[in-house]
Amino acid sequence: MSGLGIDRALGFYRVIDEEGRVVGEEPDIPSATLIDMYTYMVRARILDEWLLKLQRMGKVAIHAPNRGQEAAAVGASMALRREDWLFPSYRELGALLVRGMSEEEILDRALYNADDPLKGSDFAIYGHRKYNTIPAPVPVGNQIPHAVGAAMAAKIMGHDTVVMTFFGDGATSRGDFHAGLNFAGVFKAPVVFVIQNNMWAISVPLSRQTKAPTLAIKGVAYGVPGIRVDGNDVVAVYRVAVEAVNRARSGEGPTLIEARTYRLGPHTTADDPSRYRSEEEVKKYEKYEPIRRFRRYLIDRGLLDEEKDKELWEKWGEHTRKAIERSLEKPPLPVEVILEDVYSEPPWNLREQLRELRESIRVMKELGLEVE
Repeated sequence: MSGLGIDRALGFYRVIDEEGRVVGEEPDIPSATLIDMYTYMVRARILDEWLLKLQRMGKVAIHAPNRGQEAAAVGASMALRREDWLFPSYRELGALLVRGMSEEEILDRALYNADDPLKGSDFAIYGHRKYNTIPAPVPVGNQIPHAVGAAMAAKIMGHDTVVMTFFGDGATSRGDFHAGLNFAGVFKAPVVFVIQNNMWAISVPLSRQTKAPTLAIKGVAYGVPGIRVDGNDVVAVYRVAVEAVNRARSGEGPTLIEARTYRLGPHTTADDPSRYRSEEEVKKYEKYEPIRRFRRYLIDRGLLDEEKDKELWEKWGEHTRKAIERSLEKPPLPVEVILEDVYSEPPWNLREQLRELRESIRVMKELGLEVE
């Protein structure tokens, strides 16, 4: 695994195949870490399925399904320390859980209830200073130059902090990607770029985005070593992410990781993937699904059995169900939040509008009119 040259950017690193068999050099990872990886992936899958159900029930406005991409998010983010920073996209539920966020916090955000720390703002999944995780932006790739800037700030201050940012293959077609990589390469920013290459930028296939043989090779032009990895092999993702994070922390600069995966569901709940890809294609990639293959690997190693696996799913299924019940019982955000958090001291016109809004709500309640 030494060296980060063109061969690795054009290659395809994996440890476990689609049947859970070891096919590459097996890294020495503690058993407890392997179980943690699997647990985070299970939790992400359960929460993801619930968020999809809640959206269909009209409780959640929109959701970007994670199914099929859990390994890339979990494997890469587990390489970080607590003091490191994460700049995610909108399909990394597993990474948010790894950072310490609870299902209830993420649900509060998705349901826009009174405990939503972002107060209903935008489509960001979740983020918070206490987890050193920024809220994911909606515009594709916007977080890339911001992540590089944060990494440079840490370097200037003499910290050994590493910044990791996730984004999809579609973001590599945006200027933010190229500007971010160029700046990081020139100034050796301690940042790890993780491309979740799920083959589709909404309805645009990768073949319509680039003629480059891989996305990892794009880093080479900017002096950023690239490596292409099986993004559905959590062990392989973790192995290359640890190497990249250590490299950044030691002052050697950035790394570009292309995690080759597949989005099994729609881009978001507003998308109909049947309009642009075939059911045969989806079925083809089902066999590469990350949780099934990793479960097989753990069972073969004697770290898991069918009974323990069933107990794990039941435990976190019940945990998530209770979190949903608590989140649904919480009152909605007060309407006044639409005028908050714009200024540290609201100007006179906003204060006047807030008074008028509160008066209107009071009158509506007196008239027996429902106020959402």
